[in-house]
Amino acid sequence: MKPFLVLFLFAVLSCKAQNTMSLKEGENSPKAALEEISWMEGHWKGEAFGGITEEIWSPPLGGSMMFSFKLVVDGVVNFYELGHIRQLNETLVFELKHFGGDLIGWEEKEDVQRFNLIKVDENRLYFDGFTFEYVSTNEINIYALIHQDGTAEEVKFNYKKQ
Repeated sequence: MKPFLVLFLFAVLSCKAQNTMSLKEGENSPKAALEEISWMEGHWKGEAFGGITEEIWSPPLGGSMMFSFKLVVDGVVNFYELGHIRQLNETLVFELKHFGGDLIGWEEKEDVQRFNLIKVDENRLYFDGFTFEYVSTNEINIYALIHQDGTAEEVKFNYKKQ
């Protein structure tokens, strides 16, 4: 087998996360504004984790875009997320909290999941472990790097505007 083919196969097989990135130690977030992700505004639905997913994003107001997420499996709410993307020190940060179907929080009261901005491309915003992709006015993708049991798997959420 040719050396470049071996290297190519190794790169392909070892790369599980193809659409998400991680912030390198000492790396700073680039300058960005909420207008660069205002296309997220709206009511979106898709399928993932064996159920129906729904996200509702508010327009930019007060330095943030607020969202709610819901996963419904077999007609029952599995969990919620509440959060925002906010303007902070000339960049953007994605923050969220998880709640069970009974609204009991998963994180401690003072804790929040925080994902710093890594890069802004033509139709994508890369946060640490999350990528928001504009496909069209009626379709978006969100790629999330899910960590569980010592492994990480990239999950694609394809949403259509409602």
